[in-house]
Parts: sequence; structure tokens; C-alpha cells
Amino acid sequence: MFFNALYKKYCLQVARRLRRETLWMTPNASPKVNRMVKWLAPGLFVKRWLLMSVGGVLLVGFGVMIWLRLTPVFFTVQFLGSALRFITTIVPNYISGPLAVLAGLLLILWGQTRTLGAITEVLMPGSEDELVDVLLHQRRLSRGPKIVVVGGGTGLSNLLRGLKLFSYNITAIVTVADDGGSSGRLRREIGMLPPGDIRNCLTALADEERLLTELFQYRFRAGSGLVGHSFGNLFLSAMNEITGDLEQAIAASSKVLAVRGEVLPSTLSDMRLWAELSDGRRIEGESNITKAKGRIVTLGCTPENPPALPRALTAIREADYIVIGPGSLYTSIIPNLLVPEIAAAIAQRNVPRIYVCNVMTEPGETQGFSVGDHIRAIDTACGKVLFNAVLVQRRPPSLKAQRRYAATGSEPVLLDRDAVITSGRRIVLANVIDEAENGTVRHDPNKLARTLMRWYSRTQGLG
Repeated sequence: MFFNALYKKYCLQVARRLRRETLWMTPNASPKVNRMVKWLAPGLFVKRWLLMSVGGVLLVGFGVMIWLRLTPVFFTVQFLGSALRFITTIVPNYISGPLAVLAGLLLILWGQTRTLGAITEVLMPGSEDELVDVLLHQRRLSRGPKIVVVGGGTGLSNLLRGLKLFSYNITAIVTVADDGGSSGRLRREIGMLPPGDIRNCLTALADEERLLTELFQYRFRAGSGLVGHSFGNLFLSAMNEITGDLEQAIAASSKVLAVRGEVLPSTLSDMRLWAELSDGRRIEGESNITKAKGRIVTLGCTPENPPALPRALTAIREADYIVIGPGSLYTSIIPNLLVPEIAAAIAQRNVPRIYVCNVMTEPGETQGFSVGDHIRAIDTACGKVLFNAVLVQRRPPSLKAQRRYAATGSEPVLLDRDAVITSGRRIVLANVIDEAENGTVRHDPNKLARTLMRWYSRTQGLG
């Protein structure tokens, strides 16, 4: 009975949402009429200003008449009275009145349509989208929930690509523990925090994502000192030098790239990871931990207890929804939670909080891990309960994909249902992966975002 009631409530919410979105559409009307009707939709903040403009014109007219001692009013009333009497002698008032109203409305609509068309040509040259559709879309997304996503790596950027279709109020809190590749070189050579994960998140949230992704991911193949560096990392490095710190560099870059939402490092400290393995080894450096191919017992960082970025804490305190992951457990997700203030701020929030579990295990990090093992690792690292639900892939990858990953020591993350329930977490099962022809498995941005937003809507309805 409970689940039936919950399902009916969810269906009612969806129906109401669809009704709101289609209320201003006339199914049998022409596209032009539908476009006109859309301008009457609430929330565009257009009608009120048009009415204010009309009121202003009338007020100016009345002011001029009063200024001229009402003389124009007398002659205007006399002229209009004579004209109206003449018209009604030819055409009865029950016909001429509605015709005049209709003609006036048509003139208003024609004038406004041509005005908006001219504005559209200037603001959106060559675009096939209607200005009213763009405004409706922008208003809907600007009113979306405040979502905080914590993680790093390609998993986080994939999720952001999907979430930005539901809300512009997104804050990505990203790890700065990377010390490999181009980011590691910049960290060693010029002393800046690693920009790689930040770069990926900025491009994922940008308006022109495809072009910017190609540009920012471009790696130089020649040139002394340039080989291996990505353009995006160098761009952020230059911004860092100009603005003075990484936080300001990200903010300036976000303006240049027209980013929807914001990307924040979890800390501005020069954070470096270390891990103690089950065989007694102590490995230092994020890139070395994975290469060590051991089972991680303890993960820590230097300096210990780095201070959190204040803006990141503010974003968490104001969030309507908090998502942790997806991403590499020990090198993308937990490093953010080693910042004590970040973990404490998340634990204190009484909002929907969900962890997106990885689909496949990672050699050198989570080999042989189940969903419950992932949860225990996060709980152990921060000593707090940070989420109340976990999203797990429902259907395992194909045998072709499993064979491909088995060659590298990776396997599907198994759901140990009893262990997850014992931890006090709800299980959200959904098919959220995209499998390429070569067997590569990734979270599908749109499927993942839709599932997360659907779960958020359900939890809001229960509240």
C-alpha cells in the first residue's frame, strides 16, 4: 500500500509538471499562434514590463494634457465623440466595437512580434530557436534546485553534462590532489594546484561544450616544454598567474567560457595524498598509489586537516541536493572528504544526499570491492554518515565488456544488498551506463542525471 501511494504521488507530480509545461500550448493551433501564446506563460518577466511601458505612455499623455490646461482633452473628446457617432450610424456598435478591439490586438501582436524578431536576429543570429523558447528554458533552469556535486575525474564531468540540463544552480567541488600528467608537471614546475579535474568540469558546464572540450583537451605534440600539456591546463595556469590564486582564476575562466554553475576546489592547500597498504607499504603521491597495486588500508593527506575553501562550505550549507561521485574512490572522491570541514558540512545537512557508486572496480584502488565496501571506505575515511542513499547500476555490463575489463583486473561492482541496508542506506537501482562498441563502460550523462533528479523529486514529495 505504501509503495502504491508513493507511486501515485509521483505520477501526480509528473502530470502536474507536464501540465504546467504544456498549459500554454494549443495542440491544433499553428506554430505562430503557439509562439504568441507562449509569451503569456508565467515567469517570463515580459508581460509586466510591457504593461508598465503602456502605462508609462498613457501617463505621459495625461501629463501633457494637464500641462496644457486640459485644452487637448476637450477637443480630443469632442472629435472622438463625433467620430464614434458617425461610425456607429454606419456600422452598429455591437459589430464595430469588437472589430476595433480585434484590430487593436492584432496591431499590438504584430508590433511585438516584429520587435522581438528584430531582437532575436541581433542576439541569436543564425539560430533556429525561438526567443520565447530560450527564455522559458533559461527561466526553468535558473529556478532549478541548488545541487552540490563532490568528486573528480571523468566521472564528475560526465555527471555535470547531464545535470546542467535540469539546473544552472550547480556547484562542483573538486579534488586538488592530482600529481600526474600535465597537472603534475605544472604543480612541480610552477607550484600551482593541479588544474586537470577543474578543467574537465569547466568544459562540461560550458554553453559551447563540444568545441571547448576539444580545445581544452588538446595536447601539444611538439615544442620544448609544451609536449604533453593540455591547452586547458595552460589556460588555467595563465589565469592563475594573472588573478593571483586558483579560486579567482576559476571564476575568471568561468566568465570567459560562459559556464553555467561554478567549479570550486575543495581546498587551496597544497594537498598531497599518502596511503598505507595491507602489506605494510606507505605510498606517497596520488599517481603512485594506483601504481602500487596494493589494497589500501588507510588514506591520508599532507598537510593533515587542510582548511576548506569558504565558498565551498557556503555552497554545501545552501544546497538542496548533494551528490557524491561518481569517480575513483580513493583518488577522486575521498580526497575531498579528507578536508574535515567539507565532510562535517555535508553530514550536517538534512537534504537528499546520494552516493553514485562506480560500475567497475579499479585495479590498484578497489579491486574486489562490493558496493558495501565502497560505502565502508567512505565512512571510515571521514568518520561520518555523509549520504542516505546509494545509486547502483541495475543491469551488469555485457559479457564482451566484462571480458575486456577482466584483462586489466577489473570486474563489475557487486551489490551486497544486506550490507548496504545494514549501513542504513537506501538502494536506488537504475540502468545508467553507456557501453561503447569496444566494450568501454561509462556513466551516461543524461540517464544518470535523469535518475538522480527523479530520486530527488521523490524524496521532496515524501518531505
